[in-house]
Amino acid sequence: MKEAASSGGGSAGGSDPRMASTARPYTPPKLSPQDLPIDYAGFLAVVFGVVGVMLRYKVCSWIAIIFCAQSLANMKNFENDLKQLSMAFMFAVMGLVTNYLGPPRPGSTKR
Repeated sequence: MKEAASSGGGSAGGSDPRMASTARPYTPPKLSPQDLPIDYAGFLAVVFGVVGVMLRYKVCSWIAIIFCAQSLANMKNFENDLKQLSMAFMFAVMGLVTNYLGPPRPGSTKR
């Protein structure tokens, strides 16, 4: 047992098959913006934002804000994602403003 521990398990001796002179650091491959995966959080933010504005659902507008934050945190392609994110955020804010500050929904009278 003592002999195996002193030799370093066989890797410290001359029996290492790897060649240190050919080792090079890993560099990830370059991807074009078209090859990046789809930003599902950004897409869902746009969908929920539009639904929140058109159908005046407060919950959809709040969900759109949450998906906007998630998309902002995971942004890969700054230019394209920022355009989509800003549009989704504007729809979400527009939905919240119309829901909370706009006229009441037709058919929902408060007594």
